[in-house]
Amino acid sequence: MAGLTTAAVVLAAGGGSRFRGPTPKLLAPFRGRPLVTWAVAAAVAAGLDETVVVAGGTDLSEVVDGGVTLLVNHSWESGMASSLQVGLAWAGRRGHQAVVVGLGDQPLVPAAAWTAVAGSDCPVAVATFGGQRRPPTRLDRSIWHLLPPGGDEGARVLMARQPELVCEVACDGDPVDVDTVEDLARWS
Repeated sequence: MAGLTTAAVVLAAGGGSRFRGPTPKLLAPFRGRPLVTWAVAAAVAAGLDETVVVAGGTDLSEVVDGGVTLLVNHSWESGMASSLQVGLAWAGRRGHQAVVVGLGDQPLVPAAAWTAVAGSDCPVAVATFGGQRRPPTRLDRSIWHLLPPGGDEGARVLMARQPELVCEVACDGDPVDVDTVEDLARWS
């Protein structure tokens, strides 16, 4: 795909094991619509070249709109790294030079954070909210081979091992992630 350079990748494959609600976590109502749709909408609004959602533990086909590529990680139970690898493989096949990765259970991270991180030219650019590093994170194609192939860690492992590759990008917004029914109630 000529001209495409950066993809937004929303990781939304986990099973939400700590969430004990009547619906799967990512489909639970948050401020009037399914939780995952907030992160997907922010990624789309960031205006990157393509938006991809990696699902797994929950069928998201009813809530992910057209224009967004929905991928399924059949190995989602093995941890976040496998979902990241699914997104990277897709981005590589599509010719993207970078991805900006965010989480489907972070509904209050605005599009501006995705855009700001995407604008960095560091190999790894991570958003900071009030000085704390949190997704979204931009990963340049040159470092994809350094990311863990398995387990429940994403880019955090690489950032700890090779801090010289990392730039921080101060962002507005709230990086809270919804893990429990109590979290959902607190932030709704």
